[in-house]
Amino acid sequence: ASGGRRPGRLSAPAAPGRLRGPEGALRGRGRLPAEPPSLSPGWAEVLAAAAGALQAGGLVAVPTDTVYGVACLAQDSRAVRSIYGLKGRNGRKPLAICLGDVEHIYRYCHVNRSEELNKDLNPFTSLVGVRIPNHPFIRELARACSGPLALTSANISSQASTLTVSEFQDLWPQLSLVIDGGPVGDVQSPECRLGSTCGRLICVGEVHHHPTCALQSTVEILRQKYGLVPESS
Repeated sequence: ASGGRRPGRLSAPAAPGRLRGPEGALRGRGRLPAEPPSLSPGWAEVLAAAAGALQAGGLVAVPTDTVYGVACLAQDSRAVRSIYGLKGRNGRKPLAICLGDVEHIYRYCHVNRSEELNKDLNPFTSLVGVRIPNHPFIRELARACSGPLALTSANISSQASTLTVSEFQDLWPQLSLVIDGGPVGDVQSPECRLGSTCGRLICVGEVHHHPTCALQSTVEILRQKYGLVPESS
């Protein structure tokens, strides 16, 4: 959507909450379980709308387990360029890909990226950042699409990350759809705006990272479960 037109806005919270739809199209009330054994009609309708917008080449704002993000199909080069334009992002700053399940990682990367990943996505590096959010909606959305999603925070580059859809309202005219999942963190807490933890495997048994909202807990999981230690150690 462009030219100042407001995108559709749907509510699809991970935690139980009210469902809303754009201009009455999906108006109603319901409660969504955090991990539905089967998709409820309300959840499925929101998911289908988001997947359709992505498959049409659009950009969709989505709630995640950390901050709000903007997603597009990672294999759609035009959509990837649109994300960079939306954020005013440095063209050499890579985008992570979002997958619905861990077992899909090896389709798009091994130690480095695989041949199947779009060559126009981060063409300046052989590395791939992979994210599998702990949020049922964005994971179901990734599963519903034919390939990985490119996912970045819903904000202008260098500005603060966003925890509610109203905080990135200036971006709405350039988005096809906004999924309103309510606040995804404590809006008064600067730590909640740090985003997801990014770890870089730099050699066998070693990982490099940068400060984020779940850094310490992530480091402990990597250390205890996989035997990986921070580079500084």
